[in-house]
Amino acid sequence: MTGTRSDLRYSSLKGFAMNLKELFAHFIPQIEAEMRACLSSPDPALAAYYGMMRYHLGWTDEHFAPAQVNSGKRIRPMLCVLACASASAGGAQSGAQAIPAAAGIELLHNFSLIHDDVEDNSPTRRGRPALWTLWGVPQAINSGDGMLTIAHVAIDRLRLHGVPPERVLDVHGIFDGACLSLTHGQYLDISFESRQHVSVDEYLHMIAGKTSALIGACTAIGATMAGSDAVTHYETFGRELGLAFQIQDDILGIWGDEALTGKSAESDMATRKKSLPAVYALERSERLRALYAAPEVDVPSAIAEMDAVGARTFAEQAAREHHERAMESLRASDASGDAGQALFELAESLLGRAA
Repeated sequence: MTGTRSDLRYSSLKGFAMNLKELFAHFIPQIEAEMRACLSSPDPALAAYYGMMRYHLGWTDEHFAPAQVNSGKRIRPMLCVLACASASAGGAQSGAQAIPAAAGIELLHNFSLIHDDVEDNSPTRRGRPALWTLWGVPQAINSGDGMLTIAHVAIDRLRLHGVPPERVLDVHGIFDGACLSLTHGQYLDISFESRQHVSVDEYLHMIAGKTSALIGACTAIGATMAGSDAVTHYETFGRELGLAFQIQDDILGIWGDEALTGKSAESDMATRKKSLPAVYALERSERLRALYAAPEVDVPSAIAEMDAVGARTFAEQAAREHHERAMESLRASDASGDAGQALFELAESLLGRAA
């Protein structure tokens, strides 16, 4: 495939005003199509190899027959597209140029999930058997490695759409930095499992790598694609939003409505997961440390103790502070148009989500 930006196959939004929901509906199918193009098997002998990746992404069942199951909200690639569109003089339709990068971001995110499931010994992912439980740990690791490589190939596909080589190189630099940060965060997360004491600062450093860095890369790549002078503001917006998002997820993991989250507090508490409320409370409560040291955690008592030492209040305040910093950076970026408004709406919805 060759050509210039003028012959992009992605449809245009020119002349139309669209809200957040409509922008998602417009761009998500294009991101999905790009991901599918990246994951097409080049050799019949490799059909099952690519089939495992497609299974993880929710496109097939375990027999590789087409399926439509929960595949995630695609928030990260949409942040990339919306950042590109909001930073561009061309408006919302300019987000199309970031589609290959957005696809690469989502593939990178899913590579990390495949490996996380192996490293955490998690048997399920999004309500289905995790890849490793069906095809074994060696194939899961190899599939994750393949998806990481294909994520880089997706970034290279920007060249096929007329993006200048120097800009592609800049995007690769941001992307590779996020890849390394993911491994830093995962190293710290794994090391925390064998430690009795983890400080709040250590925990925040961990999620800055494991969650925040990739979301910061999403918005930085989008702004870079647009040739914006405000890349730093966009990146800070994404990083701070990522911290608020993870802390909110920690809160929901303990106090969220199971009917909405689809997840019981029993899972995080029973496995002694070191979330922000937990590490805050463990620093302050000898009783909670005793509860965590028992063969089985008394979950109601542990949650009550977290409430007693103000862990939920602390975490909610931290989420609000990071969210406000994100919004300040977004305002400083001069994000404009429908896509700019959509970024503000998306940021507000992520903090206020109940599931």
